[in-house]
Amino acid sequence: MSLTARVLVGLAAGLAGGLLVLCHPTPVLVTLVKIVEPIGTLWIDAIRMTVVPLVFALLVSGIGSMSDLRTVRALGARTLASFLALLLLSVAVGLVVAPALFAWLPVAAGAARAGDLVTPAAPRFADWVIGLVPTNPIKAAADAAMLPLVVFAIAFALALLTIAAERRETVLVFFGGVADAMLAIVRVVIALAPVGVFALMLSIASRAGLAAAGALGYYVAAAAIAHAALAILLYPVARLAAGIPIARFAQAALPAQAVAIASSSSLASLPALIDSADRRLGLPPPVTGMVLPLAVSSFKAAAPIVWLVAAVFLSRFYNVPLGTGQLLVIALTSVLTSFSTPGVPHGALLVIAPLVATMGIPAEGIGLLIAVDAIPDICATTVNVTADLLVGAIVARRAMSRR
Repeated sequence: MSLTARVLVGLAAGLAGGLLVLCHPTPVLVTLVKIVEPIGTLWIDAIRMTVVPLVFALLVSGIGSMSDLRTVRALGARTLASFLALLLLSVAVGLVVAPALFAWLPVAAGAARAGDLVTPAAPRFADWVIGLVPTNPIKAAADAAMLPLVVFAIAFALALLTIAAERRETVLVFFGGVADAMLAIVRVVIALAPVGVFALMLSIASRAGLAAAGALGYYVAAAAIAHAALAILLYPVARLAAGIPIARFAQAALPAQAVAIASSSSLASLPALIDSADRRLGLPPPVTGMVLPLAVSSFKAAAPIVWLVAAVFLSRFYNVPLGTGQLLVIALTSVLTSFSTPGVPHGALLVIAPLVATMGIPAEGIGLLIAVDAIPDICATTVNVTADLLVGAIVARRAMSRR
């Protein structure tokens, strides 16, 4: 069985066991739930354990190794500008669509778990801006304050570009090793997902019953709608920013989208992207040779949608309100970390766990989203590869217009 199938089996078994306990709360079954429940908590804690060093190491090694782009500085700058523009479009869609979709979610299935939690007050704007620069990066890491930590990681990586090459290489090798080690741990944790998801679902279903399953189904549908909204907007952007007719761009994107749907992998779609960029759109070799590989390996246009939909759903699921300021923090953090999302299944959801925990939302909710992430992940990957091709088209048009 594939990992996705095993996770779904664990989810179904946890739901069935929870319903059994809810219908027949005998002392033996209730005690069994109490014994199993910590397993789910340990699984989520194992995920959170790796996120801070993983994100920091990926950011440092990724940005610090980009000095070779100086030889193609203009092309690299246009590519980065296109990345940021599409990420901001994704943020705008997420901020508008996610709250609207979940305004009608009829149940706070996990409210019993979060009822005794105190939601941190949203900081004033001035305090939030000041807090972007951590006075103590070690404390920011210990508190899982992701946004200040990301700011420090970016500053550190940019500083590496100014030092001697041999010293920079030593630091990059170290952080590359840290990232590889964290990814090895994450892969083991993800392999244990069926057990962790079973324990989490057993606990929640024993309290909320079918309401929990219905809420998760609602999340899957809402995530698909939000991704579809962003995907639809990419086609007129191709017409306006790249000068490519919508029908022609849709035909060019279709082969890569088919690979993305079948494999849930942006990297797997790279050959189809290069072929379409060359034969269907006529993009120049520098774009197909540099921009597209860079995009599929580091650009995740759907990341803000994934984060905002997950955060808003969990806030409703656990009845923990999120203010506008907190949603903006989530959106900005998603943009900054989208270039360092771990290359493992459910990587975007893994990174958000510490952030939502600091806002009063139980981190184990991320485990439930991982259990039903198959369809949202396909939607996100499809959006990502479409945006990758769009970036190539935009950069190609700007490059040709400057000749």
